[in-house]
Amino acid sequence: MVNAQNSNNSLLISEILDKVHKAKTKSQKIEILRKNDTSALRMIIKASFDPTKKWVIPAGEVPFKKNDAPIGTEHTVLASEARKLFHFIEGGDNETKQSQKENMFIQMCEGLHESEAEVVIAAKDKRLHQVYKGLSKDVVKEAFGWDDNYMIPEPEVYPQAPGSASGI
Repeated sequence: MVNAQNSNNSLLISEILDKVHKAKTKSQKIEILRKNDTSALRMIIKASFDPTKKWVIPAGEVPFKKNDAPIGTEHTVLASEARKLFHFIEGGDNETKQSQKENMFIQMCEGLHESEAEVVIAAKDKRLHQVYKGLSKDVVKEAFGWDDNYMIPEPEVYPQAPGSASGI
């Protein structure tokens, strides 16, 4: 079940992924993801794992000034900034100029705690699974009920009420 906000608001997405990284078993990793399931967490993971999601931000290092504020005092958190990710995905925002998108991405990274900026950069480069060992495609697909297209499968047949559609 996806929560609009993380019920444990004290955890950053980077902290959740670090817990997954440190968990010993696949079932523990899945449980951590399910316990901390939010739409923002799903967006970040999907943006990293789904091969159909192409980022328009160039791969590699991002020239941003790291936010060295202690955790909890950062300007913003990835859980709230994730709603802006569509700007950086191919086809998500065809109105904004590329240079503006790159500036928006840098500004987003500068507002986040350094660990969360590293998460979004790793997602952009499709390497979250390398930064957080144990965050595999099998783990995320099972945790979120995703199919091979990183989607929740639709039922093959929709349930139908008995009788005609007109109600007569």
